[in-house]
Amino acid sequence: MDVAVLGAGIAGIAAASALARQGRRVALIAQHDRHPPEFRAEKLGEPQMRLLDRMGLGDVARKATTPFDGVWLHRFGRIVDRNAKREYGCDYARLIDALRGALPDSVERVVGRTDTIATGPDIQSVTLLDGRVVRARLLVVATGLGEGVRRQLGLRREMISPSHTLAAGFTLTRPPAAFPFPSLVWTGEHFGDRVSYLTLFPVGDTVRANLYVYRAQSDAWTQDFRLSPEAMLRRMMPRLEETFGEIRVDGKVVTRPIDLYRVQDHAGRDGFVVVGDAFATTCPITGTGIDKALTDVDRLCHVHVPAWLETPGMAADKLAGFYADPVKQARDRSALRISLDARSIKIETSLLWKLKRAKSETVVRMLYRLPANRFMERR
Repeated sequence: MDVAVLGAGIAGIAAASALARQGRRVALIAQHDRHPPEFRAEKLGEPQMRLLDRMGLGDVARKATTPFDGVWLHRFGRIVDRNAKREYGCDYARLIDALRGALPDSVERVVGRTDTIATGPDIQSVTLLDGRVVRARLLVVATGLGEGVRRQLGLRREMISPSHTLAAGFTLTRPPAAFPFPSLVWTGEHFGDRVSYLTLFPVGDTVRANLYVYRAQSDAWTQDFRLSPEAMLRRMMPRLEETFGEIRVDGKVVTRPIDLYRVQDHAGRDGFVVVGDAFATTCPITGTGIDKALTDVDRLCHVHVPAWLETPGMAADKLAGFYADPVKQARDRSALRISLDARSIKIETSLLWKLKRAKSETVVRMLYRLPANRFMERR
């Protein structure tokens, strides 16, 4: 093969699709024939769809998701904005299966668990547990949050912010037609509540909820929320039911902790590059995760790989151009900065962040013509 892609999440599938459509010989190595249920990336926007368009997957992605036009934003005790931008709700596993089914027939699809990986300046080999071997000139590592492949390749994680965010996902009993909004973002009502926001949006004929808080999976709060989500929501957001009626949860609450990290020791390595969450994570609150992963894939597949394949070898000095790509680096820096700032402005108590909050709230008050001093932070 020209390229072997290890990992069949959204980044891996996008890479395989983009390269195959250029006429490259591509193998996509997936651990499972179908993507297992996974709570992540349940809402996409048009910028992400446009990136999928560049990989030849946009039309399929739109058909596999639920479009809605508009978001109502609740801040400081009122609905302050009703925009009409198009977004898409989705079940991540179903989306991935649909995208995988839309891959060009030329993509060699390999299902199995990785046993060993051998990399070098010319040929890369991935040996599966059943003895099959995939060989390629370049290996693209798109294994997401999995740690096994990174360790085997000699990479380590630099932890930037452990337990940065906790995401909770659940479905409501009432259907989308029971609510007046196309989708809703309801921000935390008090400084110190460690709540970023709750978002409600349609997925099929159900309303899906994603709640983001700055807490750890091990906190007692997390267990309490899983056991009594309605009571906890009333306590955190008392105006929510006053505005939209009773909120009841259908089924279990799923929680997922998010650590912010980036890969180290990747420089100077022959034969492979690391993309998406396998390279660095971002906070889902910012909506930059899929955008960052697909930017990696876009730059790699449309700028760097075509040039690399024109000359022999895949030595480290050649591959370094991807990690130094200015568009990739700018997107990585922006996603990390937004992730860190979003948390700090919500929970930090230093004078610097008090001043930043005051400035932010003043701008919001002027933008939406809210009464002065109604919501300014009090001590």
